[in-house]
Amino acid sequence: MADGRKAAPQQPPAGGWGALNAVEQHLSKQQILLKGNRALLSMNKPGGFDCPSCAWPDPEKPHFAEYCENGAKAVAWEATKKRTGPDFSAANRVEDLKAWSDHELEAHGRLTHPMRYDAATDTYQPVDWSVALAEIGGTLRNLDPKRVEFYTSGRASNEAAFLWQLHGRLLGTNNFPDCSDMCHATTTVALPESIGIGKGTVTLEDWEHCDALFIIGQNPGTNSPRMMTYLHDMAKRGVPIVTFNPLKERALLRFTDPQSPVEMLTGRGQAISSNYFQLRTGGDIMAMQGICKAVIAADDAALASGGKRILDTAFLEEHTAGFGAFADFIRKLGWDEIEHYTALRREQLEQAADIYMKAERVIACWGMGITQHKHGGDALQQILNLLFLRGNIGRLGAGACPIRGHSNVQGDRTVGINKTPTEDFLSQLDAAFGFVSPREHGHDTAECCEAILRGDVDAFLALGGNFFRAIPDIERIAEKVPEIGLTVHIATKLNRSHLIHGKQAYILPALGRTELDLQQGVAQTVTVEDSFSMVHGSTGRLVPASEHCRSEPWIVANLAKATVADRASIDWDGLVGDYDRIRDKIEAVLPEQFRDYNIRIGKPGGFRLPNGASERRWATPTGKANFLFNPDLKDQNEDAPQRPHLQLMTLRSHDQFNTTIYSNNDRYRGISGDRMVVFMNEKDMAALEVSEGTVVDFAAVAADGIERRAGGFKVVAYDVPQGCCAAYYPETNGLLSLSHRDTRSNTPAAKSVPVVITRAQPAMSA
Repeated sequence: MADGRKAAPQQPPAGGWGALNAVEQHLSKQQILLKGNRALLSMNKPGGFDCPSCAWPDPEKPHFAEYCENGAKAVAWEATKKRTGPDFSAANRVEDLKAWSDHELEAHGRLTHPMRYDAATDTYQPVDWSVALAEIGGTLRNLDPKRVEFYTSGRASNEAAFLWQLHGRLLGTNNFPDCSDMCHATTTVALPESIGIGKGTVTLEDWEHCDALFIIGQNPGTNSPRMMTYLHDMAKRGVPIVTFNPLKERALLRFTDPQSPVEMLTGRGQAISSNYFQLRTGGDIMAMQGICKAVIAADDAALASGGKRILDTAFLEEHTAGFGAFADFIRKLGWDEIEHYTALRREQLEQAADIYMKAERVIACWGMGITQHKHGGDALQQILNLLFLRGNIGRLGAGACPIRGHSNVQGDRTVGINKTPTEDFLSQLDAAFGFVSPREHGHDTAECCEAILRGDVDAFLALGGNFFRAIPDIERIAEKVPEIGLTVHIATKLNRSHLIHGKQAYILPALGRTELDLQQGVAQTVTVEDSFSMVHGSTGRLVPASEHCRSEPWIVANLAKATVADRASIDWDGLVGDYDRIRDKIEAVLPEQFRDYNIRIGKPGGFRLPNGASERRWATPTGKANFLFNPDLKDQNEDAPQRPHLQLMTLRSHDQFNTTIYSNNDRYRGISGDRMVVFMNEKDMAALEVSEGTVVDFAAVAADGIERRAGGFKVVAYDVPQGCCAAYYPETNGLLSLSHRDTRSNTPAAKSVPVVITRAQPAMSA
């Protein structure tokens, strides 16, 4: 291609038989072909269990098979027959296990027993639950609570997360680093500045009524594949789908719906994106402002000629603040600089603007391609500015739609996993449980990492997740973790974080989302909140992996009993004996959000939490939706990429969910059996004198001057803008400086890491 992008070979549409075959292969590999297929028919349905993968909402009337390929992989991974028990732990030193890949560690199977690290043998050894809980509690009671970190994964339920924050605040800390800090905290922090709430404003009903959709920095085919069903239906009924993404992602080009007999038989599929704009990484701010410029110019022309206005002037006057300053700024922007910073042509952005202006109801959705940038909050606010121009927020078929990653990452924050809780929340919590919560702000994920580097952490407790593999600067931080006195991980499988441990270390085996949770002989239901603020129940069906596995609420409650039982009169046993009681307490603390909680969780599709912005009520200082912009900021990287630097985007493969690697394949990008690859523009390859298959090394370019390198990546020519490249995480996380993060939320800027690429140096012979 003339611009140095390699055209992808002709491939079948995403989805279809490839997706079905992948599901069956993964179920077979985990030795649960029949059991797994039966379980999948209960997923994302009333009375069944919620997908342990992404946070796409459940419809009121689900399909017969209401799951996607990657959700099925998550179920196969969790429901596997394979086990990691005491024999395995006794036979494998932790130092030896560090040589295993991420895939190999988790693929060995489910954890079956509580484990305690034994320094003499460098192995994890089984320990009784009572002993583990007593030892952990005894240690925590004697620590300065400001030096204790309570990490939360998005896989935790509302009930477990609520008890987790209660435990931490009874201990005396607001240190709640959270997995959302690594993905959508940018949304949580920047969105309220614009519209007064840190959540999206749409529902599935809006998706059914919108007549134009803008997808910005998101790859739903891999990261939230159930969304593809809705994209497929929208495209089929003629709704324009406008995509902004540096990489051509296969599912956003064409998709075969596995539930469509005609498409499965013909293999044709449905074209998804009506327009696909491959902007340069970091160019989102100017791309959105370029569209705004074209819209405002069209309105100026209509006003001058006496024609019908393009802007929704009634909405702007009644519901927004700052439009005049924003419009003046936009009018002065030059098309030459817009083209420079976006790598898009003026006519492309005008084409996007034309689609926007012709549509009555527009939804804009985004993912980590927006949030994981140094100025992700600024880019997000330009998306909101575009929606404001024609009143595309707070009415049917229109709105803002962040697509969250993990299944309950939004719900955890709602029920109190927050380093900066409001006074209203804390006072209600204090009244409900009879104690005084700490008011001093705590740590988010980045601040937790900084505290570890300073030596200011005495205990690190993780409710799920793979913290020490997911964070930036992993090598530097991993060197400091052995100085921590206590590390505790609540987990379903062995992962790399368990090998990066403190002086005392415990792994506590938890039930999975798919598994039957019996308390006092009664099956329990937990709840989760999806990307659309819908809360619904999840009831596991499968026999637990081990009699020694415990539910997350049970583990958290019993840790709290062992640690802070004397600090408030709380019936911990009663709470975990019936999860309705936990929900009653959540309702007491958050009465407006969770009114009639236990009654409403049975509603098909769930119940929606209050969302003022969706009703055009703006909880902002101005009382209106705010046009926000930084007139001095042109690019998320503060300047366009210049040689010899390239902007590295870290990304998932199609056989991956966060740091969980289901296999070393990436079917949608044509990669088989390898993760150590870098996708590059052919012109950049020529400039660096490398070709397909050349092995290269990365050196990060960071303001702090610390050397960060990663090596052994094979070059793959790919359709990506010049000046940009892409590689998988977590293999590239060590290149990402902890200080390279969004200026508002501290979210790591993992989608734009400045790097220098050089040929790998040959290994020295012995």
